[in-house]
Amino acid sequence: MEIQFCGAAREVTGSCFLMSLGQARFLVDCGLHQGGAEENADNFDAFPFDPAEIDFLILTHAHVDHSGLIPRLVKEGFQGPILATPATADLAAIMLLDSAHIQEAEAEWRMRKARRAGRRVHGPLYVKADAERANTLLKGIPYGEEFRPCAGLRCRFSDAGHILGSAFTELWLREGDWEVKLVFSGDVGQPGQPIIRDPEPITEADFLVMESTYGNRSHDEEGDPVKMLGDILEEAQRSGGNVVIPSFAVGRTQEIVYFLRDLYETRHLDMPVFVDSPLAREATNVYRRHEDAFDSEALEILAGNGSIFNFPHLRYTESADESRALNGRQGIVIISASGMAEAGRVKHHLKHNLWRPENHVVLVGFQALGTLGRRLQDGEKEVRILGEDIAVKAQVHFVPGLSAHADREQLLDWASHFRPP
Repeated sequence: MEIQFCGAAREVTGSCFLMSLGQARFLVDCGLHQGGAEENADNFDAFPFDPAEIDFLILTHAHVDHSGLIPRLVKEGFQGPILATPATADLAAIMLLDSAHIQEAEAEWRMRKARRAGRRVHGPLYVKADAERANTLLKGIPYGEEFRPCAGLRCRFSDAGHILGSAFTELWLREGDWEVKLVFSGDVGQPGQPIIRDPEPITEADFLVMESTYGNRSHDEEGDPVKMLGDILEEAQRSGGNVVIPSFAVGRTQEIVYFLRDLYETRHLDMPVFVDSPLAREATNVYRRHEDAFDSEALEILAGNGSIFNFPHLRYTESADESRALNGRQGIVIISASGMAEAGRVKHHLKHNLWRPENHVVLVGFQALGTLGRRLQDGEKEVRILGEDIAVKAQVHFVPGLSAHADREQLLDWASHFRPP
């Protein structure tokens, strides 16, 4: 047995692990490197393996820092099954197509710019057809069901409590009379998140490969994020300004909508709320199809004929024209992807709202170094968006504690359950 770390080592994104067991070679995750130009360039580096020689891939969850290089893997010869929970398979199917759209759009922008400068640049990392082929390889396997993807290997998914469908993966690897148990944590969720269940404990492992995104901090030190969000909305309602919330389309947007549903009722807010992200709208529909993965509180709301993802002031935009129309309005809340403000419609909303002092920008997730979101979080007074320098006069807030990642104490508590078998 051999394991090679091909990403997410000394960095947060780009999760990818190559496993060799006898004659079999397989991957756990194959994610995009995210951040600034340097990190994005890493996605074009040659794989440290031949994709055509990979037998199968185990996907821990759908976020693109774990799944976003799969279409390129397929483009370069991978043809094996992609094994994931059913909810992850459904989410990955829409996220990979969305990622391909972004790759094509960004490549077109680079090429236009390069032609004017007389330079040559590379084309898209992959295209829609590559994502569509990847989607045909997705196979859903329920939590708790043992599966055997090759000789000498047993596997099982358990709920990691990070986003819908997220899993940590138990692998029992056997060579001759020798068996070892290896566990990949994927991303471990923060207990107490709305909608989804808390991470399941696990009692034994010989080796643990574990994430540590927030291994250096405690969420308890960061205050009540829902109260902070409510206070910002009340201030914006008094001043008549807009609130722009860059949000991850999968997981975070559904969580924000869930919190707003309660805040609008308890704080008597009346600002119209728009979820302006086609991917978030599709992801929310996937959530509705997988209520079996919801926690008891969410199921109680549904049992009482309540709606988790709708309330009277909320609307999901349908078209680009509806999205553009928001730029002419005041006194509204816009939730839009991407969460680090590096792509998607939120860049247009920031361009139209950052320069106005009555507006608010609310960062509700991790902001990687080099991203527009991180520059705003760090307090830069001017940022470049879509080729234009924009003054930052809006009030920029960072709401900590909403992370879908476990913090230092929670990671240590989760790991403390592991004992040699």
